[in-house]
Amino acid sequence: MTRVYAFVNQKGGVGKTTTTISLAANFADMGQRVLMVDLDPQANATSCLGVDKREVHRGAYEVLIGSSTPMAAILQNEQLGLSLLPSSPNLTGAEVELIDEEGREFRLRNALGEILPSYDYILVDSPPSLGILTLNALVAADGGAIIPVQCEYLALEGLSQLTQTVGRVRSSFNPKLEIRGVVMTMFDGRANLSTQVIEEVRRHFPGKMFSSVIPRSIRLAEAPSHGIPISTYAPSSMGALAYRELAEEILRSDGVRIRAKG
Repeated sequence: MTRVYAFVNQKGGVGKTTTTISLAANFADMGQRVLMVDLDPQANATSCLGVDKREVHRGAYEVLIGSSTPMAAILQNEQLGLSLLPSSPNLTGAEVELIDEEGREFRLRNALGEILPSYDYILVDSPPSLGILTLNALVAADGGAIIPVQCEYLALEGLSQLTQTVGRVRSSFNPKLEIRGVVMTMFDGRANLSTQVIEEVRRHFPGKMFSSVIPRSIRLAEAPSHGIPISTYAPSSMGALAYRELAEEILRSDGVRIRAKG
């Protein structure tokens, strides 16, 4: 069974793209067939995997508007052993072009339906907003929504709105949608605030917080500029080890047997 996870948080700078990329790379390394979908017009996930967003002529935008099939737009990352449906600045236009289209909320889900048997996991990186692109990600996410939350002041800002959006999407478009889990990112063990934020989020999302916590890390910040995930850039770093632990936690809870790629 293919699991489609949407990574969402309308607040920017919370480690959403880093989390999506890191889990995709680790899932692939653990023997899973993985497709990462970059649904953010900023195309940071695309760039972080070494693809020049200015050179993307077929990607998520073309798939959403129907001018390309997913198979024709998907790129293969041989080094990491995963697939990528890339983004480009053109995706900004989808917000406007799809607004009056019938069934606009189902464009991504319908497109992915053609390729589901080819993958074990499809991870969708959504933009920092609650617009039509994020809505498409949530409608497609039969496996649920994963919410990265920064361990800093105002971390809960907007989360109630996001929770309400998930509820509305579940009742109107995707009855399978649930909050799969909350990932705490940018944790600083030296700061009492980080611990306090975790406790506050745990109260708001009882039973939904992953036990693996992602630390604040210079290596994590450096990896994107090299076009590779942290698991390749600095595999023994604290950030890389934390994301591997998170990947193992998710796979175990999904009932997936962890195995080495190949």
